[in-house]
Amino acid sequence: METINLIRFILGTLFITLGIFFFLVEILGVFKYKYTLDRMHFAGCGDTLALACTILGAVIINGVNFTSFKLILVLVFFWFTSPVSSHLIARLVVATDERLEENCGIQENGDIQTKE
Repeated sequence: METINLIRFILGTLFITLGIFFFLVEILGVFKYKYTLDRMHFAGCGDTLALACTILGAVIINGVNFTSFKLILVLVFFWFTSPVSSHLIARLVVATDERLEENCGIQENGDIQTKE
């Protein structure tokens, strides 16, 4: 029984450490880029992956119980709300940015393609 608890603790700690690493990469990406859509892309993808790793690590350490169920519900809530909020902010930026052509290449059909 002690061996199983030790394996759960090591695996959970590994996932939490991986989640913290993804949060740090997200923060670096947000501060590296100046354009809003690039920053949002880092923030949205980083939040989803880092939060999933961190909560999965906490669920593994905690075991199967009602608290783990609540943590999974929090994760599902964030997975639904984070992309929706990122999408709404991106639409607001596209609708209100007067210098959109400087930062993005706009194709004829209205799609936006970031300059490289």
